[in-house]
Amino acid sequence: MTFSPRSFLVAAAAVIGLTAPLLTPAPAAAQTKLKMVLNWKYQGPQGWFFLAEDRGYFKKAGIDIQMDQGNGSGAPIPLVANGTYDVGFGDINALIQFAATKPAEAPIAVYVMYNQPPFTVAVRADSPIKTPKDFEGKKLGGAAGDGALKLFPALCKIAKIDCTKVEITNMQPNLREQMLMNKQVDGVFGYVNTIRFSAKLMGVADNDIRYVNYGDYGMNLYSNAIIVSKKLVAEKPEVVKGLVAAINQGLQDALKDPDAAIAAVAKREPLIKPAVEKERFMATLHDEMNSPEIAKIGLGNVDKDRLKKSIDILVEANGLTRTPTVDEVFTDKFIPPVAELPKKLF
Repeated sequence: MTFSPRSFLVAAAAVIGLTAPLLTPAPAAAQTKLKMVLNWKYQGPQGWFFLAEDRGYFKKAGIDIQMDQGNGSGAPIPLVANGTYDVGFGDINALIQFAATKPAEAPIAVYVMYNQPPFTVAVRADSPIKTPKDFEGKKLGGAAGDGALKLFPALCKIAKIDCTKVEITNMQPNLREQMLMNKQVDGVFGYVNTIRFSAKLMGVADNDIRYVNYGDYGMNLYSNAIIVSKKLVAEKPEVVKGLVAAINQGLQDALKDPDAAIAAVAKREPLIKPAVEKERFMATLHDEMNSPEIAKIGLGNVDKDRLKKSIDILVEANGLTRTPTVDEVFTDKFIPPVAELPKKLF
């Protein structure tokens, strides 16, 4: 039997046609798109998130993540609750208050990063304000979504302040330190290191500002955590677990190489001053994340008895009609084994 050149080409084309699908690479697994809102602008303490993205940890977990700047640690909670974002880095105390009033809608914390209370009212060094009682008759300012501002009613009750005698004004976050130093307000709400280093970028020395810290008045609270929607937990628990593992690995890398973390921030915000942001990064580790409890339970986890006390403080101080359970506020279902969590930050 003989083949003409034409019949040979037809036969070859048929063979190629049959085998071509076998030679085509399989498409990559679909990535789950997640939108995450941060607590604040792109600064040194966000470096671990960006390092996790740059080193492919989210991608490895099957996650395509978008991380947006925030406007205060209290702001992410309603944004995650209403579905605008899937994930937030925000204040667990704002979450507790939300869960007390809207339990069905409330997100849940899956990895607690700030385990020491950073909440403060900053005043000028020459201010007559020394204690919370001195706030009476004064004008204090803060961004609407600020975690310290949201907790002020609780501080008023615990420190026996008459809140009705304190004038509160809202301001844009970027004007806070400027308004304080220009004496447009007597004090400003915020986190110690956010205020301290934002002021430093304006040329304000550390000794020009003092802090009235909530933690000195009985408010030994947890603070910022990774918070996710109930919808994400219910529908894609494996994605939540991968998200937390990626962030945990990014944090581990940042602890080993802070300069790499700062470089990751600078990649998103080239106008930062790396030296100042590294100092902010280290101060955040020292002042907001270094509770002695992490040596035992690991960073990311919580002491449930301590969290229960925090819930009780907020419920009583704010006159909430419902007390959320610890399990409504935080779950350890998605965190890595304790052996894989950071237990030492320096």
